[in-house]
Amino acid sequence: MKFYVEKAVLDSGVKIVFPVIKGVDNSKDSKEWQKLRQEKIEELLKKYENLDVHQDPILEGFNIIHDKVGVKRRKNIPASENLIKLLKKNKDLFYINKLVDIYNIISLESKLALGAHDIDHVDGNVTLRFTDGTEKYQPLGQSEAGLSAPHEYSYCDDSNEVLCRCEIRQVSKTAVNENTKNVFYIVQGNEATDDNYLIEVANKIIDITTKYCGGEGEVVIPKVI
Repeated sequence: MKFYVEKAVLDSGVKIVFPVIKGVDNSKDSKEWQKLRQEKIEELLKKYENLDVHQDPILEGFNIIHDKVGVKRRKNIPASENLIKLLKKNKDLFYINKLVDIYNIISLESKLALGAHDIDHVDGNVTLRFTDGTEKYQPLGQSEAGLSAPHEYSYCDDSNEVLCRCEIRQVSKTAVNENTKNVFYIVQGNEATDDNYLIEVANKIIDITTKYCGGEGEVVIPKVI
C-alpha cells in the first residue's frame, strides 16, 4: 500500500504524514496503559481548563483551512478541537479500544488531527485529495452509504471510497477494532505546525502503540501528485 497527496490539498494548508504499524495486538486492555491514561487525562483537563480555541494557532489553523476550501465551520468542528470539547464536558474519554485510546490521548496532547485505519480493509492505495462527489461515503454510526460532498479534502482508497472526510469524520469500512492487526494513522497538521512536529508526533504514536500493542512501525511521507 502506498500513500499519495494532491498538491492542491497541500496548497490549502494541510500537512500530513502517515505512521504505519504492522503486527499489533489490540485484543486486550492493559492495566499499565489505563494507569498512564488516567494520569494523562488529569493533566489534559488542567491544561485546557481555560482554553480559548480561536486564540490557539494550531486549533484555529484547522478552521482556517476549512474557510479556504469552503467547509462550513458551524457543522464541521475539527477533530482535535472536538476531542478537547468532549474531554472538558465529560471529564474523561469514552473508551473504545487501546489503539483508539492511544491516538486520542496523543491528539489531545499535540492538538493535531489523528485517526487510525485498519490496513486490511483498505482497497489498494490511500490518496488525500479533493473529492468530486462520486465517492462512496459511509461515516461511522450510519447504516447506509451515500456519496461524498464535492471539493472536500478527504482520504480515499483505490475503490473511490472515502476513508476519512477532511479531518472530521472517519468511516465504518476501516474502523479499528479488537481484531485489527495492521494499522495506519493519519497525523494531520496545518500552517501553524512545523513539519518536524508532525514527524515527532508520528514517532510518538509508533513508540506508544508498539509499547502497549506490539508490532513494528515506520513513518511514511506521502508522494505528492
